[in-house]
Amino acid sequence: MSICFLNGTFQPLADARISPLDRGFLFGDGGYEVIPVYSRRPFRLAQHLERLAHTLDAIRLPNPHAPSEWSGIINEIIARNPWADQSVYLQVSRGCGDGRNHAFPVPIRPTVFLMSDELVTPPAEQLARGVAAVSAADFRWLRCDLKSTALLANCLLRQGAIDSGCVETVLFRDGFLTEGAASNIVIVRDGTMLAPPKSHLMLPGITYDVVLELAAQHGLPYQVREILEDEVRTADEVWMTSSTKEVLAITTLDGLAVGNGTPGPVARRMYNWYQDFKNTVMRSG
Repeated sequence: MSICFLNGTFQPLADARISPLDRGFLFGDGGYEVIPVYSRRPFRLAQHLERLAHTLDAIRLPNPHAPSEWSGIINEIIARNPWADQSVYLQVSRGCGDGRNHAFPVPIRPTVFLMSDELVTPPAEQLARGVAAVSAADFRWLRCDLKSTALLANCLLRQGAIDSGCVETVLFRDGFLTEGAASNIVIVRDGTMLAPPKSHLMLPGITYDVVLELAAQHGLPYQVREILEDEVRTADEVWMTSSTKEVLAITTLDGLAVGNGTPGPVARRMYNWYQDFKNTVMRSG
């Protein structure tokens, strides 16, 4: 039975309840994080908590816990659930007001919720063949750097991929690559890895950071710069990166092959570097 944390209490997930007046339910008024856990060790917890603090500061929601308190709650959630590798979901909403009012209620107690699930990574068949993606115009709001719970636009964009039998939607805004509906996107051209720069138009991914660090460590040429849509469509390789997808090659985009239609040599090298890093660093804390 999965155990969650809700407003100071650890309890079975099936028993957890919130008020229908919670602003997270009414307005999507809150922030969240997803923290990968390897061998019961949360990966880069400090960076995840810093990103959470950035989101909460930007939406003017007081952070209900200090980093040490968050660490204690997260490690207790990990200990109370059965999997060695987990995906911990953490959400803070603004809490309950007296009714449905757009203005922030004052004072208010934030709603704090955490749950965990088994961390499942792509199966061998996906890794060997790569996955299909579609593209779409990035019609989301202009603060995509915030990990806000208001994810309806991302859901619609991701569902567009599912409806087409694909795994992800690659997003373009004004002729430039931003990211995926639920991942960061990088490409390879002429042996050089290209990644879009962090900005208000994309989420600063923790796995994105790891991929750039591994490229630097292993001498893979890379550039962080704005990437034209045409550069993506004519790339030798396109990858998606996230804590659950890790490094996963996109081998068709809008029904057309990326490169030769199979995971490219740079993707395979990066995947192997990532697995080595996971087994030697992530699992050791």
